[in-house]
Amino acid sequence: MKRIFLFVLTNVAVVAVLGIVASLLGVNRYLTANGLNLGTLLMFSLVMGFGGALISLLISKPLAKWSAGVRLIEQPQSADEAWILETVRRFADKAGIGMPEVGIFDGEPNAFATGAFKNSALVAVSTGLLQGMTREEVEAVIGHEVAHIANGDMVTMTLIQGVMNTFVVFLSRVIGYAVDSFLRRGDDRSSGPGIGYYVTTIVLDILLGFVAAIIVAWFSRQREFRADAGSAHLMGRRQPMVNALARLGGMVPGELPKTIQAMGIAGGIGKLFSTHPPIEERIAALQQAQV
Repeated sequence: MKRIFLFVLTNVAVVAVLGIVASLLGVNRYLTANGLNLGTLLMFSLVMGFGGALISLLISKPLAKWSAGVRLIEQPQSADEAWILETVRRFADKAGIGMPEVGIFDGEPNAFATGAFKNSALVAVSTGLLQGMTREEVEAVIGHEVAHIANGDMVTMTLIQGVMNTFVVFLSRVIGYAVDSFLRRGDDRSSGPGIGYYVTTIVLDILLGFVAAIIVAWFSRQREFRADAGSAHLMGRRQPMVNALARLGGMVPGELPKTIQAMGIAGGIGKLFSTHPPIEERIAALQQAQV
């Protein structure tokens, strides 16, 4: 409930900030004089920016189950499944969150946590991870995923993505309208925006979208450092997580579906757009972290 309140409050704050800045800079008067309703644009930006992010959050768990082919462990069929279930339960109790759903999916080494609510999330590990790591290392990875849930990372990532989306939608259309107004000085604007508006908006949606993606990826990398430290805290020592990361560095991590890629134990392409820091940086940060 606390994070839902934060989500709503952030929505209101983003719109308020954009409106205040536009008023201080006199942009609202210019746009209104040229036929653009700033209030309508703000609401449009809010719905387009946060709407998609919120829907993605709400459907994240069922989508992850379907896209990754997760098989839930409801009645353990083996000693390994019983151990995984008990490990998640123990960490969830220690982290003060509700018991997540627990599942296994076929694939190369990886794991993820997802879900809209802290007390009804999902933790899933791959068969490749279970086969390629020791139990202690798998335990550390599970602790990492439970730490993501306890930190509220799914909601926080949605907030960051929503804020970025809102700014992209708003700025691209304000600048597009300004460019179009400049190109069509003295023309009759009753027919609506011209080609300058549409071209500028499309180009800026792409360019600003890249900038937004870089910011979101940077935040995701910081989140991974915190989850590594969270795993060490749950286990009471950092070495198992250090060993798990070192082991993961020597493996080819499994590629998760794009919808949950940021929630995996490893992933990302290119330094600026990577959702996860390099393994060596994570190990160095974890060795210096207080547990």
